[in-house]
Amino acid sequence: MHMRKLILKCLAAVLLLSAGPWPARVTTPKDRLDLAQVFSQMDESARRLKTLSANLEYTKVTVLVNDFSTDTGQMYFRNGKSPDILIDFKSPARKIILFKKDKVEIYQPKINQIQEFDLSKRSSLIQQFLTLGFGSNSRELQEIYEVKYLGEEQLDGVTTALLELTPRDQKLAAQLSKVQLWISEESWLPVQQKFFEAGGDYSIARYSAVKVNRNLPSSTFQIKPPKDVKRIKM
Repeated sequence: MHMRKLILKCLAAVLLLSAGPWPARVTTPKDRLDLAQVFSQMDESARRLKTLSANLEYTKVTVLVNDFSTDTGQMYFRNGKSPDILIDFKSPARKIILFKKDKVEIYQPKINQIQEFDLSKRSSLIQQFLTLGFGSNSRELQEIYEVKYLGEEQLDGVTTALLELTPRDQKLAAQLSKVQLWISEESWLPVQQKFFEAGGDYSIARYSAVKVNRNLPSSTFQIKPPKDVKRIKM
């Protein structure tokens, strides 16, 4: 349970939400876009994507007690066979999360502690979450999810294609009942993701100030704690 919540907490494709009202669904004529056309554009975007940086706002909603928490910061992404992702949450408390190869490090400066997680046995599941809509092609998505195109939707003035993904694998479905992706029709990258947990809780992630294919030095994907930091293997 802890690992499941951790994985969802750290997204993007994470990893973002504003407190404003949800936009109304906009019905789109079928001759404008269909799923095949959306996939074609996403595949081309994935082929071009090398690096990405963005502001990140992430909200976790616990339905039973009507509670929510929001973290804000930045996300950095470097594409590859094993993508590197660093999330630097600044508010309400500083927390840096680094996904690199089969390992996750979570650094909390306030208590000068790094938690280390070995994900080697779960690497494929982690990659499915972390690259959802970023660098993953339509063939990979359809192998893992049943995908539906729900039409166009305006989100903060951005025209998006709304996709709904339902996991095919029962083990994955036991953790995540479905995902909704709002894909910008300009960049063909996600601007918002909504993750529905099997128990009813959900997380919403939104990206802003997105910059694509700018030079991100290797130091971007490093945590630089003080020498006396306490490391805990989980």
